[in-house]
Amino acid sequence: MKRWLPAILVVCALAGLVWYFFIARPGESQNAASPSQSENPGPAPETPGSGPRTGAPALTSPSPGAEANATPGAGSAADNSTSSQAPPFILGSADSPPSMDAATVLSNMRVTVNQYRSMFGENPVGTNPEITRALNGDNPKQARFIKEELGLRINGGGELVDYWGTPFFFHQLSGTEMEIHSAGPDKVMWTADDLVTK
Repeated sequence: MKRWLPAILVVCALAGLVWYFFIARPGESQNAASPSQSENPGPAPETPGSGPRTGAPALTSPSPGAEANATPGAGSAADNSTSSQAPPFILGSADSPPSMDAATVLSNMRVTVNQYRSMFGENPVGTNPEITRALNGDNPKQARFIKEELGLRINGGGELVDYWGTPFFFHQLSGTEMEIHSAGPDKVMWTADDLVTK
């Protein structure tokens, strides 16, 4: 019996490890597999008329003007990898406004944030460049929500900009509610012509 004891202990240890990694923690092994599973559905949301669902991590409220001091960094819409360095112009052109009106661009920005929240359970958070990166693929599923055909453009600082090329101001009210401010035609935030949506 004593000579079988080491073999029995080894078998029990292996069984314990198998149980721990494959039975006791199934959620973690499924989560580890989810990024590769999301690669196939990734292109599907890019079709016109459909879009990925949205959501985000924790809640922070940037102060007005915080975006101007933020570090640039968002991936290119044409680039399939997430990047921490922003090219001179990432998406669209600041000099030429979208082919739709300013209210539609702002509404499309709101819908894009809502799609993120639908996928992740919370809004993207942080400064404009941080939110831009999250919406542009720097998220757990590497899903891209920003589409130029919706009038959404990213400037050289890695910031989502409004119809007039001014960076949006994102004000998180809660993990699932966000105000999105456009500076309006005067390009000055917090004046009478600002456009705001939730």
